Amino acid sequence: MRRVGFLLALFASAGAIQAHETVEWNHTTYRVVLSSEETGEAISIFWSQTQAPGGPPMHVHDDADETFYVLEGRTRFVVAGKEVVIDQGEAAWVPRGAEHTYRVLEENGGKQLTILSPGGFEHFFAAVAAEGLEIPGDMPRISEIAAEFKLRFTGPPLPAESTQDPAEQRSTDRSPASEVVP
Repeated sequence: MRRVGFLLALFASAGAIQAHETVEWNHTTYRVVLSSEETGEAISIFWSQTQAPGGPPMHVHDDADETFYVLEGRTRFVVAGKEVVIDQGEAAWVPRGAEHTYRVLEENGGKQLTILSPGGFEHFFAAVAAEGLEIPGDMPRISEIAAEFKLRFTGPPLPAESTQDPAEQRSTDRSPASEVVP
């Protein structure tokens, strides 16, 4: 948590953070913390709160590395075929071009910060919410919008249950594509 706190404090001291609207979409609340416009497209950071267990369909960001920092709850990630469970205070990194998804595991949902480098993707949620689109019924239109943000959907969301024991995943899967940074 100290790393993220330091990063946000650094941006705040530079005077770069502005107020951003929250967006509700796909049972999740999103709020841009730092936009690509504020960083010269270098990065973007958004906060999200998922209301219940769930997550996005499997997907690929063709142009951006993505880092997730879990603020509350537990989240199961699949990155390039490797599965790992991340707890509060831990992070997962997804290199650009890697197929990935996640599922918030807590009944009460969860919160996370997501950092993309370069930035730009943070506006995707407002674009799909503005049209009132829903997963899975509106996937053709969602995919059209996603392409504008260099995002490709490649499969369904993670199911509610995994065949692997989460405790075993945490102790055995530390591959570079699903790096966990405590």
